[in-house]
Amino acid sequence: MAKLELKNLHVALEDGTPIVKGVDLTIASGEVHAIMGPNGSGKSTLAYAIAGHPAYEITEGQIVLDGVDITEAGADERAQAGLFLAFQYPHAIPGVTVTNFLRQAINAVRKARNGGVDNPMPVPEFRKAFLAKMDDLKVSRELASRYLNDGFSGGEKKRVEILQMAMLEPKIAVLDETDSGLDIDALKVVAEGVQQLVGPNMGALVITHYQRILNYIKPDFVHVFVDGRIVEQGGSELAEKLEVSGYEEWEVKEEVHA
Repeated sequence: MAKLELKNLHVALEDGTPIVKGVDLTIASGEVHAIMGPNGSGKSTLAYAIAGHPAYEITEGQIVLDGVDITEAGADERAQAGLFLAFQYPHAIPGVTVTNFLRQAINAVRKARNGGVDNPMPVPEFRKAFLAKMDDLKVSRELASRYLNDGFSGGEKKRVEILQMAMLEPKIAVLDETDSGLDIDALKVVAEGVQQLVGPNMGALVITHYQRILNYIKPDFVHVFVDGRIVEQGGSELAEKLEVSGYEEWEVKEEVHA
């Protein structure tokens, strides 16, 4: 079983501005955690800090994956160790096809998990798995030979990210507002793909504004995130409450506390 632990995590911007202000959270394989909060609450900063984005400085606390402190590890080391980040706005990489990107990523992970010794996936094995996953996730095979996210629609970008997740088989996946910009059909496909992957070998942290994606990815735990802090926790019923009442109750509490 995999386990990601955030211990009293504080994160600041490069200029020293504090954004995340003491987060304690444990995510295990087989679990879906949802973080819900208003714009500007620091949700994406938390996601980037977990993934190791260099623009965000961890000023206090720890990130621990399977008992190993990875607080100082680089983004590549974290990915090789089993973390995966699905971006709110996936970047295009002109000149690199989806197929080549995924082959390189998979082989880098295999090498890291093999003690630094090259252990590339045989091409026939890769092709068979790649095409099967594309079909499962309703990703057009035509995208395989196109440059990654270059000219893709919002739905195509998000489906390809879930395809990456399916192929890389991370221990813990962090999805930063994956529902952003998706129509209902694309949302269902992406959410169902995530739901299929959560299990004995993977847990997920779903970051979102809205409850709608949680109609398809059923959370075990919901955390309300306001002003860089988790201010309330509960089950899926908390997401339904937020859909009706919004975040005003907690925002007012935080203002009074401040």
